[in-house]
Amino acid sequence: RDPGAMATGLGCCLLLLLLGGSAGQGPQAEEGPWGRTRYEAVKKHLGAVGALSKQYWQYLACRVWQEGCEGEEEEEEVKKEESRGHPDWRLLLACEDFLEGFSAWYCSFGKCCKTGDCRIVNNITGLKADLDRQLHGQHLAKEVIIQAVQGFLQSPRPRKALVLSFHGWSGTGKNFVTRLLANHLYRDGLKSECVRVFISLFHFPHHNYVDTYKAQLEKQISETVQLCKQPLFIFDEAEKLHFSLLDAIKPFMAQHGNQADSRRSIFLFLSNLGGNTINEVALDFWRAGREREEISMEYLEQRLQLELLEPSENGYARSHLLKENLIDFFVPFLPLEYQHVKLCARDAFLARGLPYTEAALDEVARMMVFVPKEEQLFSAQGCKSVAQRINYFLS
Repeated sequence: RDPGAMATGLGCCLLLLLLGGSAGQGPQAEEGPWGRTRYEAVKKHLGAVGALSKQYWQYLACRVWQEGCEGEEEEEEVKKEESRGHPDWRLLLACEDFLEGFSAWYCSFGKCCKTGDCRIVNNITGLKADLDRQLHGQHLAKEVIIQAVQGFLQSPRPRKALVLSFHGWSGTGKNFVTRLLANHLYRDGLKSECVRVFISLFHFPHHNYVDTYKAQLEKQISETVQLCKQPLFIFDEAEKLHFSLLDAIKPFMAQHGNQADSRRSIFLFLSNLGGNTINEVALDFWRAGREREEISMEYLEQRLQLELLEPSENGYARSHLLKENLIDFFVPFLPLEYQHVKLCARDAFLARGLPYTEAALDEVARMMVFVPKEEQLFSAQGCKSVAQRINYFLS
């Protein structure tokens, strides 16, 4: 708490009241600037200001630190009515605006409000910069994610929650992008009270307990929606979710769900499903001598959806998410090539503050396994084990 800031703000309010009140008494030239009439007027104002300053200090303590809030709601209207009875009530309301502004400023530095909303930052500029600098070989993912998230956040009244489904091989950047999203939307990143992460085999390991999981999941999502106006829900290994769990959260993603208003929510599903289709498309373009940047969403997304709809044991095909078009964007993550692995190795060296050479980056990249067997084109693990390879390289 900063008493200096408090004193400055309250001092401004006092000065406003004194100047406004004394100016409203009419000219007192015959008695001098501090004649008896002016003195009585200022004395009366000081008494009123002293009482009101105490009220506003209590108001500020309640708003910012949640102290002395007992009966605050009942007294709020009484205080405003009393203020309106004061000849300078407009100035007093201006002081309240100052306190509201100070409360918002203070909240930006710490957890001082009942919800996690004061920790939301929505830094799209920073997100785009980090994606451009750190996400390699994923022109489609960059474009779709920025446009989808930015458009959703700028919409004053979205019709439904934003639902993105990330697909591709392991190590292509799905979890990395998820972490970047959380870090740029919330000051506390993945630790934010507005962010909930669910890992299929960790949180819902036994299909015999699906009914219990459904009740728990619905409760956790409802509580987060009530706590935060812009919650983020992440489902990792989504293809391993039981289809009834996906259907249980369907109302939160639908346009007219019966659940708490979740239209400001963001749902992310991460899955290896569809990776083979994505890789086949990338390989076909390479064999045809075309650049991977020529692959378009229109060409790839349709083929990806067809694979997801094929009858299988995955929850996507059996749930209503695809049938009812609740997923807004299927985001493909392309397989990574040799030059992309080198860039990942460079980033890993820089993250540790270590010097590197082109020869060192080549050596790390050559330690990875590349497929198909004939072309040796795509890293089988993407960039997932690059950091561990650097440990081996340095030892």
